[in-house]
Amino acid sequence: MFKYLIKKAAGWTLIVFLATNLTFFLASAFLDPRSNYLGRRPPMTPDQINTLLEPYHLSPETPILERWWSWFTGIMLHWDWGYSPTGASVNDEIGFRIWVSAQLMLVATLLTIVLGVSVGVYTASRQYQRGDRIWQALSIISMNIHIVVASIIVVAAAIKINDLAGTRVLYVTGASSPDVHGFFPKLIDYAQHLILPTVALVVIGYAGYHFMQRSLLLDNINADYVRTARAKGLTKSQAIRKHALRTSIIPVATSVAFAVPGIFTGAVLTEKIFAWNGMGVYFVETMAKNDIHGAVAVAAFGAALTGFSAILADIVVVALDPRVRVS
Repeated sequence: MFKYLIKKAAGWTLIVFLATNLTFFLASAFLDPRSNYLGRRPPMTPDQINTLLEPYHLSPETPILERWWSWFTGIMLHWDWGYSPTGASVNDEIGFRIWVSAQLMLVATLLTIVLGVSVGVYTASRQYQRGDRIWQALSIISMNIHIVVASIIVVAAAIKINDLAGTRVLYVTGASSPDVHGFFPKLIDYAQHLILPTVALVVIGYAGYHFMQRSLLLDNINADYVRTARAKGLTKSQAIRKHALRTSIIPVATSVAFAVPGIFTGAVLTEKIFAWNGMGVYFVETMAKNDIHGAVAVAAFGAALTGFSAILADIVVVALDPRVRVS
């Protein structure tokens, strides 16, 4: 198993390396850092703009291979991913925004998975009964609610709660308050800011896992090995939990593993609505500002997470399926 993981890690390292370098050349071809200085008053000449971009290795007048080599050696020797056209450090931006996205998305993702899988198991074991039909109706509605609509609803509810309480119980925007000090006060403050976007993300996200887990579990509930387990004295719920669920949850676990990159870069609208300056917003900003180094860094981060997800998916499958483990 260890040798297999080393091989997979080496293969994905090569893929990430090639994809990142290819992204650099594509970004250099299609993004123009000079646009950040156009339209200024007084106007700047092309030579002045190139002089400002030259220290950041972003001047289009410099041959692209020379720019690539400066960028590449900076990463390999100093882990320096470069600067934006206006002089902001990409390392500083990424380091800050990863933590913001992690706060926002990890809790929401865990709750989404737990709720979706739990509801899927509950409804599959009660197929066509009242609970199954009610949850299916709720999940169908949830799947058709846009994140913007869900956010507006939870914000309106939060404002009403704050009015009824006579104080600010929930914060509508921002990741934290800058004037809060101390471990427990900060923890409470984080929770007050985190609740609303988390609820919005869980409401629109759990239904996919619900229907996937329900469908997969229904395919296994009547399998021979489950009937055998029941014939040996296990109750229906015990047979489902110990045997059917173990098999049917494998595709769900694999799906979750490959959703890891989206956890950090896919919540653009949520971050915008609730004013969380995470990786999703940063990626959009790099495109809008023609930030070559920032865009490449985000792409590299996403590629690395994809490789990590692929390896994680293999580990999860081996842990859940003894047949794979034996082979």
